[in-house]
Amino acid sequence: MDDENAVVRRGTWPWRVAASVAAAAVMLGGCGSGDDDKAAGPSPSAPSGSATAPPSGSPAATPSASSSGGDAPSLTPFQADPAKVPGTKSRAEALAEAVALEPQEWGAGFRAQQSAVSTPGTFAVLDEQCRWERGALPEGVLASLTRYSELPATGGKGELKVSAAVTVHTTVRDADERLASTLEEPLRCRQQQVRADEWIAELQSTATPYGQGGNDYADDQVVEIGKYLTGNSRQSYFWFVTRLGTVTVTVSVKGAKGYSDKELNVYASGATATMLESAKFELGGDN
Repeated sequence: MDDENAVVRRGTWPWRVAASVAAAAVMLGGCGSGDDDKAAGPSPSAPSGSATAPPSGSPAATPSASSSGGDAPSLTPFQADPAKVPGTKSRAEALAEAVALEPQEWGAGFRAQQSAVSTPGTFAVLDEQCRWERGALPEGVLASLTRYSELPATGGKGELKVSAAVTVHTTVRDADERLASTLEEPLRCRQQQVRADEWIAELQSTATPYGQGGNDYADDQVVEIGKYLTGNSRQSYFWFVTRLGTVTVTVSVKGAKGYSDKELNVYASGATATMLESAKFELGGDN
């Protein structure tokens, strides 16, 4: 892929898609303020297996129609070029590298976090103690890459932390089952530990398969919202996981002082739309 193509592919955010993506988060939690409320401190995580009722309107966490076959076609009008769908680890890694957003692609002023990229050959896993950790790639995953970026504190606003991840699965069924598992995670762990001093809590999730809720851009999507707790700060949290064929793109935005939910949603939905367009470009299909 040459630089000229990269400019065409990522010159502007596809705002029609971004608006549809953003609507899912609005429906789930609304667009309130991102005030720097004080947190009482992390509470015990929900025990494994505790089933908190899903938010009103959330579908059950079951695989979508695409899981009927391991090589089922995409549900959307987009059809990838079969010759460009990664079937090996090296090709999957190349696609993940090309699609995962670099810091500057989030917008002006963004930079890499101190730990800028995930360890090669690892995958983010929510363990039985509701702690996020990275482990070896599971069966059904060819490659996974996460890039961590931040917008430094300035003008009365706090430091905004974001991440962009791409996972390439072996089959559509594998990717679909991953989304079903993602939808269930807030039911098992209403509060999750991200790092030693960071938690996400009060989590809700909902799914919008293709053809529902304005989703005309991806085979399936899970939106998760909650609160981001660090120190004595309590901010909003957005997490979007979106599937196109065997590829899932994941975006997280951890709120900071001075940022409204609307601003955070714009970052999350815009980044998702950009990576989806990038994945379509790399897979070589016609939309």
